Amino acid sequence: MTDISSQRRMAASILGCGENRVHFDPERVTDIKNAISREDLRGLIEEGAISARQIRGNSRGRARAKMAKRSYGHCKGPGRRRGAAGARDPSKRQWIRKIRALRKTLVELREGGQINRHLYRMLYRQSAGGQFRSVAHLKAHLAIIMGRAK
Repeated sequence: MTDISSQRRMAASILGCGENRVHFDPERVTDIKNAISREDLRGLIEEGAISARQIRGNSRGRARAKMAKRSYGHCKGPGRRRGAAGARDPSKRQWIRKIRALRKTLVELREGGQINRHLYRMLYRQSAGGQFRSVAHLKAHLAIIMGRAK
């Protein structure tokens, strides 16, 4: 078999890939040998005699499996942890989660008619001031207020 390295080099340039990714159809090797210009090679590429192999990448399969396990709490033990609890789950992120839950609950209570606009605004400001630990704490506080109102 004669040398077709120059055709490989030119095909790589045309395809915009490396020489190792250029694939020649074994049945069309004679046509490829006779192709001496870039125009000839372009024609062969269009016919499918010359093609670029797909890029080999690293499989994400193992990473996906690990992430799935972590989503339900596995692989997160003390031996895996680097950094303090506050670095892994910052206090600001905790606050954002809590305040959004509280505000959503307050809106639902107001729209459901359990609390009026005045009480909503009062509880909203108290939530912003850090009065309530959680939605459950807010509802317990609300039960006390409503019990007193009767």
